[in-house]
Amino acid sequence: MAAQPRRMSAETRHERLYHELRNRICMLDYPPGEKLGEEALAAEFGVSRTPLRRVLGRLADEGLVEARHGVGTIVTDVDAREMGQVYALREELAQLSGTLTPAPVTSATIAEVRRFIHSCEMLAEAPDRRAFARFNMDWFAFTQGLIGNEALAEVSERLHFRTTRIWLQAIGRLDLNAEIAAFREEIRQVATALEAGDMAAVGMIRRAHVSMSYRRLSAVM
Repeated sequence: MAAQPRRMSAETRHERLYHELRNRICMLDYPPGEKLGEEALAAEFGVSRTPLRRVLGRLADEGLVEARHGVGTIVTDVDAREMGQVYALREELAQLSGTLTPAPVTSATIAEVRRFIHSCEMLAEAPDRRAFARFNMDWFAFTQGLIGNEALAEVSERLHFRTTRIWLQAIGRLDLNAEIAAFREEIRQVATALEAGDMAAVGMIRRAHVSMSYRRLSAVM
């Protein structure tokens, strides 16, 4: 008799729902100011309101949504002052990630970063802002895997997703080709540092590119 597939655990369902809603917010499928209806979301994902409210509470704790009395759960926006503070901290954490118990570099790590270079070159041939945004999120996930300190990785992730929507909001005023070129250069530099086993250099490279990205965004916001 064939084995029956295991039922998805409650924690796994929670994580999947959380990541899906977070991605929709960060990709502006749910733009700032939009109300997230609990009834509609519960029906869409086939869950009760109790686990859904857990996820919304987690997103609220991370600053992506807020619960307004008498209104409901609303997607937040990021103001210029907050953006500057968050980016300043992200710069520091990016450099720290290269020196505070970084994860070991393996042959699989090198192969993966090389695949990112190839994917970025393909993107440069057919620029698309949404595809670039998703590629950026995939690259961030890869760099998170280079962090060996769990506390640092957790804070870094929270801050990244706090500001990731800003790029999509501003892309119409940025040069998409130039943004892709800058990103490709970052990946190439990180690849060179990884191949040399120099994680401190990886941290410094990431810090420099976070800083430059913020400067470009500030100029058009």
